[in-house]
Amino acid sequence: MLPAMTDPIPAANAAIFYQPEGYDTSRQKLMGRHAAGEGFLKGFLRHSGVDTLYCYAATKEFAGHFQRLVAGFGNKRPVRWLDESDAASPRVPGTLYLPDPSLAAASWRRRAVGQQLFSIAGITHTTASAGAMDWIAGLLTAPVQEWDALICTSQVVRDTIDLVLDQQQDYLRARMGATHFTRPQLPIIPLGVDTAAFAPDADKRAAARAALGIAPDDAVVLFVGRLSFHAKAHPLPMYQALERAAQALMKSSGKKIHLIQAGWFANDFIENAFKNGAAQFCPSVNAIFLDGRKPDLRAQAWNAADIFTSLSDNFQETFGLTPIEAMAAGLPGVVSDWNGYRDTVRDGIDGIRVPTLMPRGGLGADLADRHAAGIDTYDLYCGFSSQFVAIDANTAARAYLKLIEDVPLRLRMGAAARARAIDTFDWAVVVKRYQDLWADLAERRRAGTENAPRIADQPANPTRLDPFISFASYPSDILSGAHVVAATQGADGARLQALLQSPLISFVKPMAPDPDDCARILADLHRRGPLSVTDILAEAPDSRRNRIERGLVWLAKLGLLSIKKV
Repeated sequence: MLPAMTDPIPAANAAIFYQPEGYDTSRQKLMGRHAAGEGFLKGFLRHSGVDTLYCYAATKEFAGHFQRLVAGFGNKRPVRWLDESDAASPRVPGTLYLPDPSLAAASWRRRAVGQQLFSIAGITHTTASAGAMDWIAGLLTAPVQEWDALICTSQVVRDTIDLVLDQQQDYLRARMGATHFTRPQLPIIPLGVDTAAFAPDADKRAAARAALGIAPDDAVVLFVGRLSFHAKAHPLPMYQALERAAQALMKSSGKKIHLIQAGWFANDFIENAFKNGAAQFCPSVNAIFLDGRKPDLRAQAWNAADIFTSLSDNFQETFGLTPIEAMAAGLPGVVSDWNGYRDTVRDGIDGIRVPTLMPRGGLGADLADRHAAGIDTYDLYCGFSSQFVAIDANTAARAYLKLIEDVPLRLRMGAAARARAIDTFDWAVVVKRYQDLWADLAERRRAGTENAPRIADQPANPTRLDPFISFASYPSDILSGAHVVAATQGADGARLQALLQSPLISFVKPMAPDPDDCARILADLHRRGPLSVTDILAEAPDSRRNRIERGLVWLAKLGLLSIKKV
């Protein structure tokens, strides 16, 4: 029943698909998607207004981990586990939220239980990997519905997805004469930031600079993020531009530039390349490297900085979380005019965007082919491709110099950046946009017409068939209602429990019939003698009948039953 007009409309909610790895920022290999996942969870807890949290997870252990995690974030609301093995369980809140773009796989599972039971909403991170591209292209052949959504974090992500889908549609038309295509909604919703956590603090600034040996009037430029020249941002333009700015400052004011790079290195080779590169290409700049995986050192870096910079040149970047964190910290940014940075840093208002240049389309087909063939890993594909993206280092140098020398401009841009972060990127704003989307998807689901409805007895997913259908020609016989079942001598519940102690057998417990049902069947067979499969199943509860029928073969495998065809 819909609430009366005078009743408050419940806040839109979703089943949050949870695997600990996707929300863990304490890991050694910290990626942007981990920070985004944790940030979303904290923001949702704080700003959603829901009365129950729904955790969609594969195991009770994962659900327990989720409960402990959100409790650590201050959650007091009940947490309800929705078992991932029940594909229909997201129907309770009405939306399944995925922290990645895997709508296609989720929609195939949903088709088995009912396509109008719930909506699916995923979110993009990188779109450059082969896996991500396959997920996007697969949206056209999977049973994705118009009441599903793939959230694009920036306009350039939406542009890429539309382009890939257009190309895939053209192929499907030519290959199979396809004429009807259903796409999910593709809303543009940015990542969010807890702006209060980044609020500038004069005392913390003084303490951070003192701890790092930075004089009050020195200029501090900050880069935060994974330190990877092949998969994040090549540091050479930044080093070159800062060296030119440092040389100019020496002649004009004598002010010193410190460059803090707060992140982490994947290996010693990359670490040496960065540190040696800083010494070689910006010797006039004091290069400070901090382990950005440590929250205290990350906070120290944000507090010490005057200017944020990220001259990203990599195709794996789609939005960029650190520029909006910098905006929340009240720092003007010198960033590349690249990808999602255009949606965040307003050139001349919140900071300065530095022009980028790349070759025309058609000159990178070999790069894509090598990655598709497996010759180049994803890291190499990103590294090779980004080498053909140029950053205007001269413009960057002028931008650094301008913001260092013109303190009122720097403060004005920093204030504008923080105001924009609060108005546009704070989780209070972003979570509401998520919930508005979920509510809109629910309305579309109620009013929409199902695409690719499942026909009776048709498999939900033709490429993921029941193995007993796919391999029906393998066995000598297939269990039927006419088979006669008898208990072997000494077979009872106690014998089954003893067998289940063996690791050769215990692993199947999650898929096996309930041991109590097995014990009851064995006792019944001893008491009444052999029975047909039909007779045994007639006394089984409806909800467990299929598992018991399948389990008869398993009990025969264990030597507890004999099954013969009469």
